[in-house]
Amino acid sequence: MEGDHRILSVRDLAVDFAGEAGVVHALHDVNFDLYRGRTLAIVGESGSGKSVTVQAVMGLLPKKGRITRGEIIFRDPALQDIVDITKLPRNGDKMRDIRGGRIAMIFQEPMTSLSPLHTIGDQIAEAARIHRAADTRLSLEMAADLLAKVGFQHPQQQLVAYPFELSGGMRQRAMIAMALMCQPAILIADEPTTALDVTTQANILSLMKGLQEQFEMGILLITHDLGVVANVADDVAVMYRGEIVERGGVEAIFRDARHPYLKGLMRCVPRSTERPRTA
Repeated sequence: MEGDHRILSVRDLAVDFAGEAGVVHALHDVNFDLYRGRTLAIVGESGSGKSVTVQAVMGLLPKKGRITRGEIIFRDPALQDIVDITKLPRNGDKMRDIRGGRIAMIFQEPMTSLSPLHTIGDQIAEAARIHRAADTRLSLEMAADLLAKVGFQHPQQQLVAYPFELSGGMRQRAMIAMALMCQPAILIADEPTTALDVTTQANILSLMKGLQEQFEMGILLITHDLGVVANVADDVAVMYRGEIVERGGVEAIFRDARHPYLKGLMRCVPRSTERPRTA
């Protein structure tokens, strides 16, 4: 890949957390690139450092967390802007414009991020009012258009629906619509299908790939599920104990896993060639 297509470059990133028992080195020497129009899957078990990496990229590390070394270079293709996120005040105007506006995020369980007290339409339209200076009427029109794009059959009617009135899959679609309101350069998807059944999971993953092509986004996918990785990722970075131990194209990684941790993950993936056991 040429450097012009890189939209996010993480270099030698290290993050420490101060605790009562001393300093915990949560990340050390983390390096990866995310390219426009491609999906990078960061794979690892719970506690491997995936979430801390995302928090650092979004400028959302907890108060006890501190970036001690490294760079997070964001190259915004729309604004022709290059910035090191590690140098920005986390609550400054620049970081707020990037967070949610140019780098958006969807989560594992939408009910933890969608307000139960406000309609889907109001919540999606709010992003247009904050980041795109749209008035109420225009922002709701934009929200309905996005709901249609993510597969809502009757978007105008669903604008007035509350989250609890939707299925898990439709709530996830609503969250994707909210994230796309500002046409971000990067979409971070943190375990976006874990809470969904297999059929809905496949539909959501297919939707994300289609929207990626339409908006030319880079997707940073955080997951522990190698099945999801095989279906949607172009590139893979494997995290283990706070560092990236293996990375490469998805086909190469699956064909020739080298690190013992990744080999262990691969052994846990069911093979379609395995015959069912008979009683």
